[in-house]
Parts: sequence; structure tokens; C-alpha cells
Amino acid sequence: MPQKNELLQHPIQHIDIKQHDVRALVDAMHHMAYSSRDLARAAEIYERMLRDQECGVILCLAGSLISAGLKQIFVDLLRNNMVDAIVSTGANIVDQDFFEALGFRHYIAGDEFKSGMQDGVLRELMIDRIYDTFIDEEELRICDETTQIIADSLPTRPHSSREFIRAMGAYLEQQGKTPAKGGTDSIVLAAYEKDVPIFCPAFSDCSAGFGLVAHQHARQDQPKVSIDSVKDFYELTQLKIANPTTGLLMIGGGVPKNFAQDIVVAADVLGTDAPMHKYAIQVTVADVRDGALSSSTLKEASSWGKVDTAYEQMVYSEATLALPLIAGYAYHKRAHAERKERHWSRLLEPVTA
Repeated sequence: MPQKNELLQHPIQHIDIKQHDVRALVDAMHHMAYSSRDLARAAEIYERMLRDQECGVILCLAGSLISAGLKQIFVDLLRNNMVDAIVSTGANIVDQDFFEALGFRHYIAGDEFKSGMQDGVLRELMIDRIYDTFIDEEELRICDETTQIIADSLPTRPHSSREFIRAMGAYLEQQGKTPAKGGTDSIVLAAYEKDVPIFCPAFSDCSAGFGLVAHQHARQDQPKVSIDSVKDFYELTQLKIANPTTGLLMIGGGVPKNFAQDIVVAADVLGTDAPMHKYAIQVTVADVRDGALSSSTLKEASSWGKVDTAYEQMVYSEATLALPLIAGYAYHKRAHAERKERHWSRLLEPVTA
């Protein structure tokens, strides 16, 4: 049996779009066909989205993206005012991004592990596998325990996931887990510092869920912290009402996709005639023929009154291939140069004297 340290030797390296000018490549794709032309149009739509000074940009994340090497892209989007709110699965934000912010890493797995034939060996070594990536289960338990510490420090009332994740950002700052103090940059920290709200509608379905379960178990019948998913929905809908022109950059599908699209309908339920999302891009490998949410087209969303069809584009591609090109194109085109910080988190915080 291999030793644990033998398998956890080669950390995932996060791609840096600042170092790779892809403008000429993406422009050339406009004159090709199939997914390359779709990708070029998506990059163009994202650029247009950013140049529209009235548009609030909502980034949706589903799938195992941070562990795959995309973290730095999302950090750069935050640091350069290229996204105003994030809707994500809990795993991307807690198990992967916050996990790395605590000082841990994801590791490249050898090809011999992809088949799953050696997963029993990995279990004995307390190594978790995400396709061709490894994560140390013992370190992940520390992440669980840290979310319990954060829960224990909060007022004992229902919180939106946004409020809890903001507390996670504050924790990183308080603990010196910042680039200025020798730590690594992260989505949670950058969003905290830039007042960009992060929503995880299914927040318990991640490492934070274990921490919150432990918190509630320890409290038993005493007042405790809980997560209010309806408050998440209401808060994101409030942002749509406050900033009617919006655009979606969706990586994957699932709950984040539907949650972000549904705020148009929710605003209508609240008596506000909010326009459909003006811009929408989805990068996915899901097959539309199974009728699932992740694979439903943006044109289909228009039938529900959620997405306008003037500037929408589906890109059928795996995220680690498509996103660096789409985001890198907009970055090097300087589409964000005139964008201002929206500080949407402040809109959702209670007014204090």
C-alpha cells in the first residue's frame, strides 16, 4: 500500500488568466464552428455585460470547480469588479475555497486512480477522490470543525447563507489568513473585502453542514444558529429589485442556476415588474434531452419569463476548458475598466446607529 504523503505530493495549480492573453485565440474562434463559435459569442456577451454600466453581474458556480484549478479566476473576477454577487454550491465555497484559505491544498491524482479500482485503498488512507483530484479527509475535518467554531460565535438565530459566509470571511481576516500576512487569497476573503454577497441555497450540503450539525447537537434545546434558505432567496430578490438590469455567468447548472434565474419571478410575486435577466451565459456538459434543470436551455428559461434571448449563449464544454477563455478574454479586453464596486452586501445588512 502506498503511503499517504506519497499520494499527496503534487498540488493543483490554479490557472492565472492575467498571465495568458487569449484575445487573438477567442477572436479566431468567431470564424470557426460548433462549440468554438459558441464560446467566442459567450466571451463577447460577457464583455458586453461588463461594459453595461447598469448591469449587475451574478456568477453561478456548480460542479467541482475550485479543486479543479479555477479558484484564481474567480478571485480575479472579484478583485477586478467583474462580478457583483455569487450563487454557488456549498462545496465550492466551503469544502474547496475556504478549505484552501485555511492553508490546505487539493492534489493531482495519478491516472491509475480514475477507474475507482483503488478507492478502497484511498479510504484506508483517509484520502477523498474527486475524479482525478485528491483531498485529505483529515484536513477536511478541520474545515468542518472551523465552521462549527464560526457557528458558535454567531448570534443564535436563523441566518442566510450569505451572512454565514460573510462571517467566514471575517474569520479569515481575524486569523490572518490573508495574502498580506502570508496566506493564500480566496473567494470567501475577496468577497468579504469587496462587499460581494455569496449565496449557497443548499448550504448544509457541504462541509459547513457538518459544522452546523455539530453546533446544533452541542446546543440541544438551547438557542442555536440555523440557515434560512428562504432568507437567501429574499435577499437575492431584493438585489434584483434594487438593480433591475442583470446578467448571469453560469458555470454548470443545478440549484445555483435555478435560484439565480428565479429571482425575476420572485420579484414579480412581490409586486415589482422586474425585467428578465438581460444577459445570460451557461457553460455546461449536461444533455438537454433528459429534461433536467442543469441542461435546460436559456431559451427555455425565457418561456418562464426569466432570461431574455437577445444576449444568451449556451456553451457545451467542460468548465476548465471554457472558463479561462471566456473570463480571460473579458479581462484582457479591459471590459471591466469603468465598472464601479456595487457593495451589494451593504444593501442587505441591517442599518445600525
